[in-house]
Amino acid sequence: MDWAEKYRPAHLDEVVGNTTVLHQMLDWARTWTPQKKPLLLYGKPGTGKTTSAHALANDMHWEAIELNASDQRTRAVIERVAGSGSTTASLSGGKRLIIIDEADNLHGTADRGGARAIIELLKVARQPVVLIANDLYGIPGEIRNRCEALQFRAIQARSIIPRLRYICSAEKISCTENALRKIAESANGDLRSAIHMLEAAAAGRDRLDEEIIPSAKDERSSLFDVVGALYGRSSPEAILRTFYDADESPDTIIQWIEANLTGLAEIEDLDRAYSSLSRADTYIGDTYRLQYYTLWRYATAIMVLGVAGVTAGKGLHARIMPPDRWRRISSYQKQKAVRGSFLRKVASCLHMPEHTLLGVYLEPLTLIMERDPLTYARIFNLDTDELAFAIHDREKSAAVMKVIAAEEKEKETKREKERREQEGKRRKREKEDVASPPPGEKPALPDSEGQGAAGEKPGVRNQKTLFDGF
Repeated sequence: MDWAEKYRPAHLDEVVGNTTVLHQMLDWARTWTPQKKPLLLYGKPGTGKTTSAHALANDMHWEAIELNASDQRTRAVIERVAGSGSTTASLSGGKRLIIIDEADNLHGTADRGGARAIIELLKVARQPVVLIANDLYGIPGEIRNRCEALQFRAIQARSIIPRLRYICSAEKISCTENALRKIAESANGDLRSAIHMLEAAAAGRDRLDEEIIPSAKDERSSLFDVVGALYGRSSPEAILRTFYDADESPDTIIQWIEANLTGLAEIEDLDRAYSSLSRADTYIGDTYRLQYYTLWRYATAIMVLGVAGVTAGKGLHARIMPPDRWRRISSYQKQKAVRGSFLRKVASCLHMPEHTLLGVYLEPLTLIMERDPLTYARIFNLDTDELAFAIHDREKSAAVMKVIAAEEKEKETKREKERREQEGKRRKREKEDVASPPPGEKPALPDSEGQGAAGEKPGVRNQKTLFDGF
């Protein structure tokens, strides 16, 4: 067993970091009712999301049922495993915590129908549910809107060090404070990674010092470093070295440089900078046209030294931003995804191909929907983005979704009331069945001396009467 698994916390008070989130999880569990939203835990890997979910189950004495990316998460599997578990209690009569790990990783044929099954599960669940994801926006909006999101943040190095020290003590390994600090800082907030680094460094050793610990820091330059170097006072050689250390191609770097020329106020400076970028772009085009990648060196030198000659030492007094075209592409991709989801839902309800709906009926349908968006949002089971795509009014779409959410909450409250009434009637019938005597038997009434009708001792039934019914 690796150390990360061996020393996995079993209770919430043993989990490192994110104290506020852990308290919120515990409050949610202690006050849980079927009307409460499921939890959605998200954040970078190694911050304790899955561990905290299992620790919560242990602290609450709940049975945990987990589905992760190593399982097939088709609609059938989710309905069989998590679906049945979410509507029934455990064998001991306690609650079950349904944990769906990597909920932002429902892709491919293996997970076909999984997202829709999760939505249905959240609608009918009678047991607490926790979803776990690295990327909050990698989860479909229909799922995200039904959950209470809690963010797990990167764990600070000073919080990681005590945990590493405890593991060294348990494994009887002597480790210096500098070595522990180096491991904790190299992990970049990932406790699991820090434990793996410690285990790898300690293999075959009983003492660790700073020299033994390899540096895990990524020494490559980021695009932010690249742009910042242009406005600094570094030498041309140092600036070029920063660009060569970046793990990006010149055609990406040139877009970032062009997007951040806002630090140049003079028209003459902008003219010189754009002339250098134009010349570099010619070399980039020749590279792809001729498949002669040596030309990339010329492109990099021209764009870097040409622009640095204008910007060096001026300082960039604005936030470094990605290229605007990237934001437009991202927005277009989101719109495309919303349109595709809308077409799938509506075409399925109308029993027609998506291309027929798009090419023939989409425009008249949206005109009709604008008159009564609430009715059609119910019929087609649309979310806010999909309804806004149809009626071109986000504020109105949001208002409609609030009405639908209120209706669903009212229906859920009514179903819960009916379930409680049925449960009360069932228990009442059970009590009546227990209290009523077997057919043909008269109930024995105690006499004034506390004896039964047949002279038996109080609380003891006559054996003949007990077997009369057989």
